[in-house]
Amino acid sequence: MSLDADAIVDRRRLRRKLTFWRVVALLVIVLAISGAAIWAIPGARLTAGAGSIARIRIQGLIRNNRDRVEALDRLAKSKVRAVIVHIDSPGGTTAGSQQLYDSLRALQAKKPMVVVVDGLAASGAYIAALSADHIIAHDTSLVGSIGVLFQYPNFTQALKTLGIQVESIKSTPLKAAPSGFEPTSPEARAAVQAIVLDSYAWFKNLVQTRRHLGDAQLAAVDDGRVFTGRQGLPLKLVDALGNEQTARDWLAKEKKVPVTTPVRDYSLEPRFSDFSFLHVAAWTFQAVGLSAFAQRIEDWGGVQAMERLNLDGLLALWHPPLSH
Repeated sequence: MSLDADAIVDRRRLRRKLTFWRVVALLVIVLAISGAAIWAIPGARLTAGAGSIARIRIQGLIRNNRDRVEALDRLAKSKVRAVIVHIDSPGGTTAGSQQLYDSLRALQAKKPMVVVVDGLAASGAYIAALSADHIIAHDTSLVGSIGVLFQYPNFTQALKTLGIQVESIKSTPLKAAPSGFEPTSPEARAAVQAIVLDSYAWFKNLVQTRRHLGDAQLAAVDDGRVFTGRQGLPLKLVDALGNEQTARDWLAKEKKVPVTTPVRDYSLEPRFSDFSFLHVAAWTFQAVGLSAFAQRIEDWGGVQAMERLNLDGLLALWHPPLSH
């Protein structure tokens, strides 16, 4: 009996050791694959070299980003011959969009630059597109959405139903107004409306100045709608229909940058910032053959939902209405 007991204990110890080393081996594999992903996935490195055309991408929600400002400043000081900016974004915060616009304008002062709208350049993303003197869009790209938005949830009715009352002591009636915990007063609504209209006037003036529009031409596009590339061309929201090759042809014709000049990706983010846990996990699952799990992670819409909840302040943002 004693020998049997000792054998059982030894087997359990061996099993625990095997489990430990299996976990260690799995972690090593995951880290190795994740490291390879960081180096292998396009856009993970700064690859634009001297004498090339730098390709940069503006994607997703736009907010203030000091790393992006510094990256664009480095690009302006580099020896690249020109820059192609690919945009696919619904916009973001008004301040973040202006910051990006200013940085791109500073870049264009140093390098020939052209914008290509891949899928969407709406609201704040269109502000960014205005930094270039030449905008190219696909026939079915969406551009425009000239307008400013201030949104906030109001929980007044829900709190009343739950029997909850939120009390506050303010220095003045408009402090922290509007609030989602009480009905919006006419004074608070008027104050916010004034902010929105002031930013809207700034946006419209930027469009009119950069796109050389008359008052009637501006009035035809400034009501917040989006337009396809085909619609935007006669409205002067874009200069041409096409793709990156169209941009290269324009650079060759107008800026004397040979069409044979190589195009290199230039990342606007630090090396590791593009690799959230979810993206690395998805790539890892894909690499080891578990594509179903990878697709589940990539398709998880909660990530974008959380991004939108984190947008503070005035928004220059477009999104289609949710279907019922």
